[in-house]
Parts: sequence; structure tokens; C-alpha cells
Amino acid sequence: MNKSLCKPVLYIALLLGSVITQPADAQTPGKATGLQSEHLINPIGLDSQHPRLSWQMADNREGATQTAYQLIAGTDSVAVSSGKGDSWLTAKISSAANLVSYQGKALLPFTKYYWRVQLWDGTGKRLQPSSIASFETGMMDMRNWKGSWISDNKGIAVNPAPYFRHTFKVAKQIRSARAYIAVAGLYEMYINGQKIGNHRLDPMYTRFDRRTLYVAYDVTAQLQEGKNAIGVLLGNGWYNHQSTAVWYFHQAPWRGRPTFCMDLRITYIDGSVETVTSNTEWKTSLSPVVFNSIYTAEHYDARKEQPGWNTPNFVDSTWKPAIFRSAPSQNIVAQSLQPIRNVEEIASKTITKVDNNLWVFDIGRNISGVSKTTVKGDSGTVIRLKHAERLNKNGHVDQSNIDLHYRPTDDKDPFQTDIFILSGKGEETFMPKFNYKGFQYVEVSSSKPIELTKESLKAYFMHSDVAPIGTVTSSNKTINQIWEATNNSYLSNLFGYPTDCPQREKNGWTGDAHIASETGLYNFDAITIYEKWLADHRDEQQPNGVLPSIIPTGGWGYEWGNGPDWTSTIAIIPWNIYMFYGDSKLLADSYTSIQKYVNHINELYPTGLTTWGLGDWVPVKSVSPVELTSSVYYYADASILAKAARILGKQADFAKYSALATKIKNAINAKYLNTETGIYGKGLQTELSVPLYWDVVPKNMKGKVAANLAKRVEADNFHLDVGILGAKAILGALSDNGYADVAYKIASQETYPSWGWWMVNGATTLYENWKIDAKSDISLNHIMFGEIGAWLFKGIAGIHADQNHPGFKNVILQPHFAPGLNEFTATHNGPYGEIISSWQRTGNAVIYKVTIPANSRASITFPQGKVYQGAKLISSAQPYKVSAGNYTFEVKTSAN
Repeated sequence: MNKSLCKPVLYIALLLGSVITQPADAQTPGKATGLQSEHLINPIGLDSQHPRLSWQMADNREGATQTAYQLIAGTDSVAVSSGKGDSWLTAKISSAANLVSYQGKALLPFTKYYWRVQLWDGTGKRLQPSSIASFETGMMDMRNWKGSWISDNKGIAVNPAPYFRHTFKVAKQIRSARAYIAVAGLYEMYINGQKIGNHRLDPMYTRFDRRTLYVAYDVTAQLQEGKNAIGVLLGNGWYNHQSTAVWYFHQAPWRGRPTFCMDLRITYIDGSVETVTSNTEWKTSLSPVVFNSIYTAEHYDARKEQPGWNTPNFVDSTWKPAIFRSAPSQNIVAQSLQPIRNVEEIASKTITKVDNNLWVFDIGRNISGVSKTTVKGDSGTVIRLKHAERLNKNGHVDQSNIDLHYRPTDDKDPFQTDIFILSGKGEETFMPKFNYKGFQYVEVSSSKPIELTKESLKAYFMHSDVAPIGTVTSSNKTINQIWEATNNSYLSNLFGYPTDCPQREKNGWTGDAHIASETGLYNFDAITIYEKWLADHRDEQQPNGVLPSIIPTGGWGYEWGNGPDWTSTIAIIPWNIYMFYGDSKLLADSYTSIQKYVNHINELYPTGLTTWGLGDWVPVKSVSPVELTSSVYYYADASILAKAARILGKQADFAKYSALATKIKNAINAKYLNTETGIYGKGLQTELSVPLYWDVVPKNMKGKVAANLAKRVEADNFHLDVGILGAKAILGALSDNGYADVAYKIASQETYPSWGWWMVNGATTLYENWKIDAKSDISLNHIMFGEIGAWLFKGIAGIHADQNHPGFKNVILQPHFAPGLNEFTATHNGPYGEIISSWQRTGNAVIYKVTIPANSRASITFPQGKVYQGAKLISSAQPYKVSAGNYTFEVKTSAN
């Protein structure tokens, strides 16, 4: 082979998200690949004493499996590469596990550890060792901080963001340097004029007075011999919320002028260590960021710029000394998750001049993020950039669907409107640092004449930069658009915590998040975001177990919207993480919180039925009883708690909460199920689908209830008549119980009310209301109807996790060859590797292709009919079990 061709071919394959494999007949022994520590690639700044180490087995031989592993970890990469570990060297462990917690010598702070894994295959053969991976510890303990919390001597009402700077000398040759910065608020950090890292909106939002995050950076390359300068710019974020809205974040108990603590730890070649710290020797001044609000926008006055403020030789004689501040919390911990980034640059699609000095840019799609404008004009020219999701009939942007919860006290803080005042020094560029918005259109107005072109404005899609791990493609264009729009809405609402919408609220609504969690986990590697957010749950939970409806919160949400239909996040998300990753840590960390929550509901509602909740929010027309839907979620919580107790070895709790779950189920069925007709309540779509989906229906009644649901959908002309709880349940309730064809008819509809109705009307994200012209609840970028993104994997491709072998150790495949759909492919890169479930109609048969990654297996349930693997006839009466490999089946059923 021409070796010069190898790299470009591999690069193209990576861009396409594909995996280059050997021909099917190749027998290629593999090794461990994809090594991660705490579900991150070579992270720095970990606080865990027992970080989780994971890998995949790259082996394309049919039936490839891991029978044993050995882990080697140490501080010397050369020694580790030769099989010697001074920190942890396990014996050969007979196990197929690919997720192991570090159990070696106690980890030291500020230390880089290298590790690798050695595998043995199904024949007992020792495979090639993995490449070397690493993780680096951070503070590990708050007592290791040397710096002080500092700020400027300003109050919470002061608008301009503060600059901070400090100079120091480096006199020896540097081996490595790490910066650790903890902030209440937001920040950007610079060394010698260079911005450090590509993160946006760091650190992630938490309940600041209970948990504060720090971020670690490798800054070795940014330091220089001689004089150096550090610069820090602080933003308000959610810490000093100056904008006023209905959730009262401006009255949050933690609120204060932004503050930070920093240690710059320099290790020299001679082994000595010097730490440059934040203290009152630092100097501060106000910046050109004259106003910043995470909720509304950012204002920047370029006339106030101080060129070189973050460089060593800047003259700071007019700057003031920083002041000491108390720490915002006593729990400063590492931010160990994928950061927010400007993930995608989007060029303007069109520019329209509406009138003199007013233009409207259309970026062609709805996103979360920011715009960046480049313009030239006179000093003092005021540029206003108003962001919105839609236009008025007169061509101006229209914010009426997203600004209804804003309660401005004056006109100085316009909603989603950046203000840029020009310095007049040639071409100038502005992009907000401490804000993001939800928008498709940007209306640009100017106080003085300027010239703009389509190239004058770009947009950046911002979100937590989680890796995509799922794909869906089909012969139905509308289905493909729905999948893409669902992912766009999911990512638009992922900013270190899941939100409901990126414009109107930016709140961590619990109901929206658990409903969309499977969609997120099929499509993105989002475990670190959810682990962080469940820590927020634990911070917010009251001693009696009550959780607020938005998390984090400044206090709003404990009194409204927080029944079990919403705040079941505390149980559902840890369970979903366990199912998708086979990782029980979040279940264990959340166990006490789930228990407190379930116990509290039991105390309030001893009969097993609860009326606590919002119900089926934003329904099409029919309203289902809150008692029914909330009681079903209460049952789901109790069931998850019982299963978690069994997994964690708590047998008494398993018996206790299993009995409670049975009591709840019986109470629901006693009141709402007519056992003669098989109808719950009045037989509405939500009333029938929610008990089916969450396994409340007695086994002997499932067929009857499912048939009634299918009849009800048919009576509704195969259209939806649900709110968000029904939308979560209805597709799965049908496809899991013999009516995948009915579910597909709903999913593929293109007339109101349906997901496809949005698509044919130009949607690039999911909406908040089935009605496009609704008078309220009409954000155009909500994730609350996002379950359809998961259902495409479950209900059509049939890819399911197995709770007895979680993390797709055993893949349950139950494909449905929906009438009207000619081909469908879904892929999911799980903990063991890529799973592919793909089918295509050909003549009177369906060709079904499956890929199962090494070290896992699958159980395939085919639609009833004749199934062939080559010339071999396979019985479709029982699940067909396969090991790792690639398989092709021909399925002939009457439905084909």
C-alpha cells in the first residue's frame, strides 16, 4: 500500500464520523482503544481519588471478546509503556469489564498519571497493549489552594466588568505550568496577551453558595522567560444577575460582585515549584464591557479599551489594588465535564436593508449562541444588534414570542440586544464574552451611517461540546429533518446543565430534561453534563426531600411545578446513565436523594396516588388527570429506587421499595383502569400511553390497552392529542406493544399537529407548542417534545439497552420495518463501540444488517415471518442471539 495515502483516507473517514474496518474475512487481533478517565480524554484537574478508567476493545473478528485485562498506572510514561507502574499494577484479572475505578496508591495532587490496559481475547491470547493515556490530578483538597479570593471594590449594581492583572518574573527553565482558577461569576483568562483555552462561559453554573467550580489549564507554552503578565476579566453570569425576570435571580441569596481565586503553579526543570497566586498585589480597573447579563445581552464601549492591558509592559499606574473577598462557598471542586465552546461558525444566509441604518441578517437556522459583527464607523457610533427567532410582517425582528417573562425596570437593558459603541479606529469586531442567545435573525441598527454586507455578521452555535455518538438516516426526508432538528434543540439547551430554551428562560427545567435525556444519550456522549447536574440536584434538595422545578435556582420553583412528573429527574436520569453507560456511580451518588424524595411523596400521599404535579403540559386539546400522570411518575421513581437498591446491595431497601412500587401501581389501576374495557380514564391518548410506557399496565391487560390506544390514535386521524408527558410515552407505548406501524404514522405526519408539521413549515429546531400561531408558549427552540429523537433509535432501529447487562453489554435489538418507510439506519457508539441497526426493503423482503462491537453481544427479536441468514432459516419465535460481528438477514413477513 502507498503509505502516503493512508493519512488522508483516515482523515476523511474521521470527518465523516465513520470507522474504517478490514474486509469481513479479515482476522485482525485488536487491542484496547478509546481510553478515558472519568469519561474524558486525558483530562487535567481531576479531584477524584478513584477516577473511573474505561476503554473499548478494537477487534473486528467475529465473536471477539475480552476475557481478561491488566491495568498499569504510574507517574513515568516510559515505565508504564514497558509494563511497569509505580502507582497501580494489577494482576491479570479474568473479566470482560471495560470500566474500572482506580484502586492503586493514593493519588497525589498536581500529578500527572499515565496508564494503559492490556487485554486477553476469547482464546486467552494476549493482545497488543493499548496506547498510553493520562489523567492529571488537580487540587484534590481545598486546603491545597494558596491563592486568595479577590475582587474590585465595587457593588452588585455596578455595570462595567472588572479587569485584573498581575506581573511576575520567571528566572528558571520551566518544565510545566498549570493555572487553576475558581470563579463566582464568569471569566476569561489571559497570559501575556493570549487568551487561555477555547472554553466559553466558564465556570459552569452551580448553586454558588454550596458548590463552586474551578478549571485547570496547561499554560506551559504561554509563559516566557523574564517578565510575565496574567489578566483576568470577570463577568456576572448567574452569580450577579442584574436583569429582572419572573424567577427573581436578581434576589438570589448568593448574589455578589464577581470574584475569583487563582493559583498558577510553575514546576521548573530543577524540580522546584513556584506558585503565583491571587492576592491584593493584583491591580484592577473597569473594562470596555460596560454591561453584561447572561439573560439579556452584553454592551461594549470600544472607546474604553486599554490596549495591552493583559501584557507585561502595560502601565497600570492608574489601576487600583484588588480587595480580599470571602469564598462564595466552602466546596470548591474541579469542573470535570465537556466545556461550552463556539462549536460551529455559521455565515449569514441573507442580509436585507429594511430602512436607513437598519439591516436584518438571517443565518438560515435557529441556534443558541452569539453573533460576531465586523464594522467600520465614526467614534461613538452606537450599533444595536437585536436577536430574535422570527420576523414581523414589516421585516423587523419580532421578540414577542420570547420576551414575555422579562420584567425590565428601564430601557437600559434591552432583551437579547447587544450594544456596541465604536472607537472609530478602523475596522472593529465585537462578539459578546459573557452571554448567549437563541436566534435566527439579527437586526442591526446604527446611530450613524455605516456600510454592512452579508459578510459583516457571523453566528456561532454555542453549547456544551459533547461528542456526537449517534446517527439516523432514512428514506423519509421529514424523519431525517425531525432527527436533526431534535438534536439542534437538544444542543441548544445544553450549557453545563440542560435548559428548556436558550432565549426566553435558560432555566434548568427538570421535566424538559428527563423527557429528552434518552434522546441526548443516544446521540451524544453527555454523561459528564448529567453527573454535574445531578450534583446540582443534591445541592438544591431540601432536608425533607423536596426539589425545585428549575435547577439550579435562586429560590424559585420549590412551590410550583415540582411534582414527580417534573422532578423525577432525581431518579430517571441516574437510571438512564446506568442503562447507557453501565456505570452505577451516579445511581450510588444519588441514592440517598432518590430515597428522601420518594419517602417524602409517600408521607404526603400514603394511598399511593398523588395529585402533585403540572400534568400533561401544553396539550393539543385533551387534558388528562394530573393524578394519573403524576402517580405514574411516582411509580417510576419507586421502581428505580428498588432496582438501584438491588444493584447497590441494599436488600432491605429493595424489598421495601418494591412493595411501595406495587402499592402505587395497584392504586393507579384500581382507580383508573377499567379491566373490562382496557381503558384508563376517558381513554385519551395520554391516559392510555403513559401507563403503558412506564409499565403500570398489568401484563394480562397490555394487549387490550395497546389496542385501545391504537384505536384512539386512528380515531384522531393518526395525529397527536398529547402534551409533553404524552409525547414522551405515546410512540414507545405503541411500538413496544405491537403497533409500530401506528407509531410511525404519527411520527411521519406532516399536517397539524405533528413534529413533521413544524418541519414542512421551515423549522430547524423543535417548538414549544404544536400550534405555530399559538398566542402563548411559542418559543421556537424547546426540547420538551424531544422524545421522538430517542424513539427513532428504539422504535424503528430497535436499539435498546438491557437492564440486566447495562451499557449495551447485551444489545436488545427489536427492529420494526414500518410500512411506508423503505430504509432506515441508526448507529450508536456505546461503551463497547459502534452498534449499527440498518434495514432496507428489496422486493418482497427486508434486508436487515447488524453490527455488534467487540466484547458485547445482542439478542435480536425479528418481526414474525421467515428469517434467513444466508440459506439458513432462522426461527423468529425466540430472540436470536449473536456475538460481536457483522450480520445480514433476509426477513420475509406478510407486512412486507
